[in-house]
Amino acid sequence: MIGPLTSRAEDVAAALAEDPVAFAKHADSVLEGADPLTVLAWAGRAFGRELAVTAALGDTLLAHLASRAVPGVHVLFVDTGYHFGETLGTADAVATSYPIRLITVRPRQNVVVHEAERGRLYSTDPDACCALRKVAPLQEALGRYRAWATGLRRTDSPARSLTPTVQWDARRGLLKLAPIAGWTDHDVERYLDAHPSVIDNPLLQMGYPSIGCWPCTQPVAEGEDGRAGRWAGRAKSECGIHYQI
Repeated sequence: MIGPLTSRAEDVAAALAEDPVAFAKHADSVLEGADPLTVLAWAGRAFGRELAVTAALGDTLLAHLASRAVPGVHVLFVDTGYHFGETLGTADAVATSYPIRLITVRPRQNVVVHEAERGRLYSTDPDACCALRKVAPLQEALGRYRAWATGLRRTDSPARSLTPTVQWDARRGLLKLAPIAGWTDHDVERYLDAHPSVIDNPLLQMGYPSIGCWPCTQPVAEGEDGRAGRWAGRAKSECGIHYQI
């Protein structure tokens, strides 16, 4: 695919129908290294209300960027039933403070019914717990969209080090964007310094640099890998939203 990257919705739809993998590679070659606002604004023009942003709200950086680039964009937050109270409070604050539409996605079973049938899967089978309470609900919610943006960064972990800015998500049949894939911790800090209105999850100041569900998240020691507190003591390092588990 040669030429500039189109943002006309009808042209993007036609290109994706013809060869989604080739279009994703073309978009990635054009948008790699671009400012996240540029990436998000392009996606907003190309997909309109069929663009979703996913946010676990361990931090609100991507939601803030999306609110600036695509006001009114749908931000999907998966409430697994096991979130810290601080994360739920952060979600409420984002919903009332950012010009976005926060959509809370929940599993089909509440925690009481889930544990009555399966026990505490987070202890006995965390992969199954993530699959049921995080991956499946998001999969269902994304069915109404044609593109989604995530907060993945290459510096998060070795498994994420090759994350492209744009790729074709064949498992879901969606264009997947990672607008801040190339951002370093310094880039994040610089943005936060420049935008003091970004809402902070209080747990970030309490030794939790990477925040998931409370049963599977621990604080980390100074100098320790930022994701060391996720599923500590297990080989597991991803919930399965971005990688098979």
